[in-house]
Amino acid sequence: MNALDLLLNRQSDSKLQAPGPNQEQLNIIKQAALKVPDHGALTPWQFIIVQGDKRKLLGEIYHQSAIATLNPQIPADAKAIERSKEMPMRAPLIIIAIAKYKEHLKVPRVEQIQSAGCAVMAMQQAAYAQGLAGVWRTGSYASCNHVKAALNLSEQDEIVGYLYLGTAANDFIKPHRHDVSEFFSELK
Repeated sequence: MNALDLLLNRQSDSKLQAPGPNQEQLNIIKQAALKVPDHGALTPWQFIIVQGDKRKLLGEIYHQSAIATLNPQIPADAKAIERSKEMPMRAPLIIIAIAKYKEHLKVPRVEQIQSAGCAVMAMQQAAYAQGLAGVWRTGSYASCNHVKAALNLSEQDEIVGYLYLGTAANDFIKPHRHDVSEFFSELK
């Protein structure tokens, strides 16, 4: 796959199944994460790989978070508590991407978080280029202090996303949704 095909045709696929990345594919995905813009060479990222039975452990972390933060008397919350354990089972492999903020006079926090976000995009691109599929998820578990504590993260760390990777369950090419003229203009 050439670079322009990758950039113009990449899509998110939320219905994933096995197989996930093999070790060779995963190594390429990891390398792609470390090639993103990194002002000041701060390496403001950390990645946690979750696969196999460890997905159940992540589900338990989600479940404990849901119990601690949601009200089971509210139907929507009760449903969220119930499905929390199964959320990590939606893909064979998940990469948790964390921005590890490092105080720096010339590199603001937002730029370090953006660098970690670029790493997620680079990993998804690398997966797609190898014939895999994925989706970048966030949601309440990305901003939850209970989840951060369970993952041994500091309060200032940011979970920028959960990259779910596997094989697309549906062979569906999404149409291009946006007209570039709606988002780009010339400085006048």
